[in-house]
Amino acid sequence: MKLDEVDIKILEVLLKDAKKPYTEVAKKAFVSGGTVHVRMRKLEEAGIVEGTTLKVNHSKLGFDITAFIGIYLEKSALYDTVIEELKKITEITNIHYTTGNYSMFCRLHCKDTMHLRDVLHDKIQRVDGIERTDTMISLDESLNRNITMS
Repeated sequence: MKLDEVDIKILEVLLKDAKKPYTEVAKKAFVSGGTVHVRMRKLEEAGIVEGTTLKVNHSKLGFDITAFIGIYLEKSALYDTVIEELKKITEITNIHYTTGNYSMFCRLHCKDTMHLRDVLHDKIQRVDGIERTDTMISLDESLNRNITMS
């Protein structure tokens, strides 16, 4: 699907505030609310828009530790098996298959350092195919944003 200026404007508005009603999006894009609805459906069908999410403050929910885990696999052929096991660990919120030092890179949220230790020791490091891990604790997230369209 080739995006035109209207599609881009709709995406720009919704990337800033995904809860904005289509009528307000339409005003900013200078089109009708129906046009926004139709365009969004086409963007979803094309796989450009994959739904909406909530941005949650994990700390306010009691998850005060955000950590990043670099995972070394025994063999890269084990990726599919390992990924299925990691998806079962609810503390993990992102998993990337990477180049460089690690085979995989994950973000996870834990209540405290003991919880992090338990997740590492009792869940992640027990997954068959994981050779070893490196853990980095985030002290602060300074930026978390979507890309801009222009």
